Amino acid sequence: MTTRARVAEWLADYERAWRTTGTGGLGRLFSDDASYQLDPYEAPIKGLDGIGSMWERQRQGPDEHFTMESTIIAVDSDIAVVRLEVRYEGPPPSEYRDLWILEFDTAGRCRSFEEWPFWPDRESVDPITS
Repeated sequence: MTTRARVAEWLADYERAWRTTGTGGLGRLFSDDASYQLDPYEAPIKGLDGIGSMWERQRQGPDEHFTMESTIIAVDSDIAVVRLEVRYEGPPPSEYRDLWILEFDTAGRCRSFEEWPFWPDRESVDPITS
């Protein structure tokens, strides 16, 4: 079972690892067989090697200028839901909101990471009229 304090610690470790060169710290964050979805409808990226490759493609490096504010919405057993506000300085500046659904193993490493990103300039789709 995880706690809000453990989730907060994991989030701080995640941000620190994202801001650090290389992917050596991923093994402390994710289980060896972890899955990582960048979008709820995308196929998950599997394993530390796959997650590491994705991180290297997605981030600009340790000098990337952004802020990440997180709020833990819920923790139930080994699952946590977190809302994030991420702002990049740019150029051009950008921002998005994100929901993360995290499932942890008994060692406190994430075994399932599901991301639900939202951008302010994207139009909403009405499922009734679409």
